[in-house]
Amino acid sequence: MAKSNLIKLSEISTLPPKGFKKDALKDKTAKLVKRLGELQHLLYAEAKHSVLIVLQGMDASGKDGAVRRVFSECTIAGLDLASFKKPTEAEFAHDFLWRVHKCVPEKGTLTIFNRSHYEDILIQRVHGWIDMKRVQTRMAAINAFEDLLKHDNNTLIFKFYMHISSEEQEEQLRQRLEDPAKFWKHKEADWEERKLWDKYMEAYEYAINNSTTPWHICPVDKRWYRDYFIAKTLVEGLEKLDMQLPKPVQTQIKAKKKS
Repeated sequence: MAKSNLIKLSEISTLPPKGFKKDALKDKTAKLVKRLGELQHLLYAEAKHSVLIVLQGMDASGKDGAVRRVFSECTIAGLDLASFKKPTEAEFAHDFLWRVHKCVPEKGTLTIFNRSHYEDILIQRVHGWIDMKRVQTRMAAINAFEDLLKHDNNTLIFKFYMHISSEEQEEQLRQRLEDPAKFWKHKEADWEERKLWDKYMEAYEYAINNSTTPWHICPVDKRWYRDYFIAKTLVEGLEKLDMQLPKPVQTQIKAKKKS
């Protein structure tokens, strides 16, 4: 990627573009969410493609909320969710993509990654658990992995960077302390990770700028715009597949001859 085309997250707003209002988008978002449900049904019935959706971002960037709201009209059949936390001993004993490859969608399935294979070049890089040479090796492996899914299994990949401001993240983390309904989400470790904000931004920019599969930078400071952005992006992408319900197989039934 040319230097002039590099994405700098600090130059991209975490707020909705000017002219977008919450009330005005409410109906549009609802229609998009409903249409996404219809398209997911077609995806499942046709079973010619698979869809992988990556939701990646800092703590409190709204990944869980996006899953609940954007995919509320999708059916359980053909819908999977995977979340990648600290690797287990068995996972550590394999290559870093081993645990991920087991979770990718089969044809007809839409799978959501709440965090993803990018954790292994983000948190591990930020904390110095791997050096930059290994980051580069893993980045090349990730690109090859995603290209394999796209070209060998007709997988559409949508990657969303959940773009939250430092100020909004602090507010969201504080709400977890003050709101009893959200206290279960509170983790002291999130505040410690927040201290490494600049290092995380550098790591995210590297991952975004060195991906062969493009990222969608989704502003999430206003959750209502986040839902609209993700739903609109997915509907527009899936509409291009021109999916159709399969026609029933015609069978000829021979009538028994009367004896």
